[in-house]
This record gives sequence, structure tokens and C-alpha cells, in this order.
Amino acid sequence: MAPALPRKPEFRMSSQPEDSFLSHLFELRDRLIRALLAVGIVFVCLFPWAKELYSLLAQPLLATLPQGGQMIATDVVGVFLVPMKVAMMVAFLIALPYVLYQVWAFVAPGLYAHEKRLALPLVAASVLLFFVGMAFAYFLVFPTVFGFMSKIAPEGVAWMTDIEKYLSFVMTTFMAFGVTFEVPVVVVVLVRMGVVSIATLREWRSYVIVGAFIVAAIFTPPDVISQLMMAIPLCLLYELGIFMARFVGKKPVADPAAAVEAADSAATAPVPAAPASDWQPASDEEMNKVVADLNRQKPD
Repeated sequence: MAPALPRKPEFRMSSQPEDSFLSHLFELRDRLIRALLAVGIVFVCLFPWAKELYSLLAQPLLATLPQGGQMIATDVVGVFLVPMKVAMMVAFLIALPYVLYQVWAFVAPGLYAHEKRLALPLVAASVLLFFVGMAFAYFLVFPTVFGFMSKIAPEGVAWMTDIEKYLSFVMTTFMAFGVTFEVPVVVVVLVRMGVVSIATLREWRSYVIVGAFIVAAIFTPPDVISQLMMAIPLCLLYELGIFMARFVGKKPVADPAAAVEAADSAATAPVPAAPASDWQPASDEEMNKVVADLNRQKPD
């Protein structure tokens, strides 16, 4: 009987990267499905109160409309779609912590321990500051801007707006102020990564002030009040980011020239020689005696 030939070894190294990539895709799919299901479940729960949610969103404008003023809908299905969009937006905001948890669960295994310790506070601060920016726009900016608009409206002009346009204006303003309030997080991340230093950020202060007013002129209505209400918080948040970066930023070297000189001297320092043996023969007679003893110890 012929001996069995050895089996050819199976090389699976080439398939491992593909399997890992597919497993990551499957995990990403599962995370996305869970996040979408969470938003969908919250939306279904909020669906019966979609009209009330839109009325709450439109309250800053409704409170400033003149006597007999009201909002209008120029689209046939606008009275249905606009409240649904508002309900979807609120559902996403409510489910946002769970959505961020799914994102974190997917990304965290690839991060180092120090990156995890830094990422969690930054994510929490980003979400909190975004909500604060939206609340600032709703409770302070909207009443001020709408009150100013109602006072400057010409006599005999019926000041009414379409609900679709109002929703677009609100979403744009929410996004603008939410992103604006993320300035401290951006400053802290840039300093922590070593992209810029705190001294450089202080030197850029005048440019940031000019840029804040330019950004406010682009993303706010064309009135001075709303522009000031965005530019001034933007400058204050920039200063807050510089203050917070002092505690989490990288510590600069006290004397860079001394550090470079110490490194060069350490690199060029001579290597110490190995210590010589302490025993030295006293004379030729002692050396001959040692050699004779070694010859007697040799086997025949």
C-alpha cells in the first residue's frame, strides 16, 4: 500500500483581511440598523403629536405676528409634510445619545486607551454644546429677530410666511448656532493634537473677531441684531476654548535649545571602555610559575 502523500498546506493569510473587512461591514450594517430603528421607534411615538410639535416650534413667530396674522401653506401636502419633518427632527434629537453610542461601539475597539479617555468627554461636550446652541437660537435669537421684523414691517403689509420656508429658516439657524457653539471643542482638539499652540491662538484673536462677524453676516438674517447675537457668542466661545485648552493641551518644552543640546551631547558622548582586570603579574618569575602550574594540570 502506497504511503499517503502529505496534504498540501492551506494558506489562508490572503483571506484573513477580506474576512476582517466583511466582518466590519456586517457590524457597521448592524449598528446603522439599530440606530435607524431607534429613530423610527421614537418617531412613531411622536407621530400623534406632530401638529403640536410644529406649533411649539412656530411659537416664537406666532407670538410676534400682528393682530390677525397667521402662517400659510402654499403647498398642497405642506400641512402634512412639514409637521412630519418636525417630528422626525425631534425624534432624531431624542435618539441621538443611542445613535452616538452605536457609533462609539463601532469605533472604540480601534482606539488606544488615552484616545478613549479624550474622545468620550469631547463627544459629550459636543452634543451638549450643540443643544445649547439650538436653545440659544430658540429662546433668545428667534424672539429678538421676529420682534424686530414685526416692528419694521411697512404699514398695510400683511406679514405672513409659508410654513415650509419657516421650517427651512429654523433648521438653518439651528444648524448655524449649533455648529458655532462647537468652537471650544475645535480649539481644544487642535491644541491637543499639536496643530496650533495657545500663544498662536491668542495672536489670531483679531482675525477671529473679524471672521466671526463675516460668518454671522452669512448665516443670519440681514439685520444687525441677529448678527451681533451670533458674532459675540462666537468670540466668547473662542476665548473659552483657549481657556480650556490650557488644561488639556500638550505641555511645551521649557527650553527647546537646551533640550536639543542635551540630546546632541548624549549622542556624541564616548562609550566608556570595559574595566581592565585588577590582577597583574608582579614579575617574570611569577608568570613562569603560573604557566608551570597550568602545564602540570594538563592531562597526559
